[in-house]
Amino acid sequence: MASFDVVNRIELQEVDNAVNITKKTLQSRYDFRESKTEIVLDKKDRKINVTTEDEMKMRAVQDTLVENLVKRKVDTRCLEFKTSEMAAQGMIQKTISIKEGIDSDTARAIVKMIKDQKIKVQAAIQEKQVRVTAKKIDDLQAVIKLLRSSNLAIPLQFINMQS
Repeated sequence: MASFDVVNRIELQEVDNAVNITKKTLQSRYDFRESKTEIVLDKKDRKINVTTEDEMKMRAVQDTLVENLVKRKVDTRCLEFKTSEMAAQGMIQKTISIKEGIDSDTARAIVKMIKDQKIKVQAAIQEKQVRVTAKKIDDLQAVIKLLRSSNLAIPLQFINMQS
């Protein structure tokens, strides 16, 4: 039986590279001179913490970060931007969460989408991924084409293709 896994993964090293490039970019910008702007990636909790002086600078940091993530081929649909909060000494803080894995509602939607197509495949939810198996590789390729054309809220990758 041929199979593959549908997953949602983020290359954390690319996110780290984008954060570092954003830091360097902000150091060279005139409007951020003598500014107390800080951007930190917490790899363990998968969060990016941004602290700056005002809302205008927060938007500039966020735009620069998103631009650098796109350049590094990190899909921004995996980011969840929280609302800005007041921090100590009049600073503004924002947390950006990095979401990985396929949640159960999305996984069920993927399985339903596959079953509605009446393709001769089996789709099963396994933790934070969906395993698709079939007798023919052509059927698996049809499922990949279907999922790529769907408008899901998360980016999907197709891994562990076995024939």
